[in-house]
Amino acid sequence: MATRKAREIKEGLTKKGFITVQGDHTFLFLSVEGRKSSIRTKISHGIKEYGDNLLSCVARELHLSTKQLDDLLDCPLKYEDYLSILKTKKILVV
Repeated sequence: MATRKAREIKEGLTKKGFITVQGDHTFLFLSVEGRKSSIRTKISHGIKEYGDNLLSCVARELHLSTKQLDDLLDCPLKYEDYLSILKTKKILVV
């Protein structure tokens, strides 16, 4: 997995239905049916690029593999597909 800019991660997740909450870090919560879910990750203000270790952490927090995270950020994995993955893993019950 290559490095990714923090801004690119934030923008990619926002396009996929994540809500931004600012604090000491930027928290991104998945929005499901207009409500904030418990699925979340955080983006640090001080880190400009995320390497393999931090991207693995983000993927784990979002209950995805690193390949699935790449697909989510690069758009082959759609919002509905992501919800389907979460439902299959019984992480999200809607």
